[in-house]
Amino acid sequence: MKRYALDILKTWKNSKARKPMIIRGARQVGKTWLMKEFGKTCFSKTAYINFDANERMRSVFAGSLDIPRLLQALNAETGIDIQPADTLLIFDEVQEVPRALASLKYFNENAPEYAVVAAGSLLGIALHEGTSFPVGKVDFMDLYPLNFREFLEACGENRFAAMLVQDDTDMINSFREKYTDRLKQYLFTGGMPEAVETFITTRDYGQVRAIQKNILLYYEQDFSKHAPLREVPRLTMIWHSIPAELARENRKFIYGLIRHGARAAEYETALLWLSDCGLVHKVNRIKKPDIPLIAYTDISAFKLYLNDVGLLAAMGDIDARVIIDGSAIFEEFKGALTEQYVLQQLISDCGIKPYYYSSEKSDGEIDFILQKENRIIPIEVKAAENLQAKSLKSYHLKYHPECSVRTSLSPFRTDDWLTNIPLYAVCRISRL
Repeated sequence: MKRYALDILKTWKNSKARKPMIIRGARQVGKTWLMKEFGKTCFSKTAYINFDANERMRSVFAGSLDIPRLLQALNAETGIDIQPADTLLIFDEVQEVPRALASLKYFNENAPEYAVVAAGSLLGIALHEGTSFPVGKVDFMDLYPLNFREFLEACGENRFAAMLVQDDTDMINSFREKYTDRLKQYLFTGGMPEAVETFITTRDYGQVRAIQKNILLYYEQDFSKHAPLREVPRLTMIWHSIPAELARENRKFIYGLIRHGARAAEYETALLWLSDCGLVHKVNRIKKPDIPLIAYTDISAFKLYLNDVGLLAAMGDIDARVIIDGSAIFEEFKGALTEQYVLQQLISDCGIKPYYYSSEKSDGEIDFILQKENRIIPIEVKAAENLQAKSLKSYHLKYHPECSVRTSLSPFRTDDWLTNIPLYAVCRISRL
């Protein structure tokens, strides 16, 4: 299946300012596949080293980090004659050997001609804990589950994926039913590569759900295996509370839903752990929609989403029959699946970090607020074709934004003050 991140790696390969590349992302989002596919398509040879439970490599990197010495050991380990002109060097699960992570500094300083990519499921944790390598010596790329356009391509719908980023919105409107049907499938299947592959090869939603449940189980096993022992109960409670948090009309995270009397200070470390692992997206509230948004962040108020809409559907035990039941899947969890989906597209396809907005004295809330250059763009997410946008209208009257966006199942249209973008075309928000 095609991953757009491969194009980023190809650009990195040809950059004169190239540094060792670190790929961050949750377990099972396809980091290993991506690195190997990059090696297969862009290099003559690939030298792959997995550091998980690799005592031999742990011993090698415990010694001198002199690059010729390391290359000699890596040649012997992989059986590959590693040459800078034609070889991709892959360090997988690199967080398991912190000295290997630290060695990237020396590759950058002393052997920049070598193409080195590194990845690990818990890299966020390793970096947060201060693993030794200087800032500025590596490049970073975040990998997420497949976005909707990638899902379309995986399903063989390349022409429909391409159409979404072209300017002919009338053409997109013409295929509205096609896009909506695929979007329903995506909301259930999500973007985890194994779940997508299972859907493509079997069209069996039961098998897809079994894959999703296994991934959720793997994540929880990571809590016990890798997190500080004292944090494991808190991690588990936060993780299991997310569907209930998102099912509320006001999706602001409430610690009291974890357990009665819970306080923020008790769960800060657990929340950071989940975020660093790439398992959750934390969307902070802003107090004022002004530039730069980060300056108006309210760190005490946030919404918490999963890393994948399909996993959220699995946690909520959404029945596959809702796929064919009109717009029912868009309204599950009171529209939480739809909001989760929009968030993922904003992050993974548009490359935008969203916030949300609510005033101190009003119940009205803007689902997402984006900063694009010198503009603030409010976005209201509507499940199905419910086109009432009262909160967005109030916001518009108060702040007069240049552009106000509603995303729903309604086709493209622009009214006096409002632009409606179909849910299946959320990727176009970055083109506004």
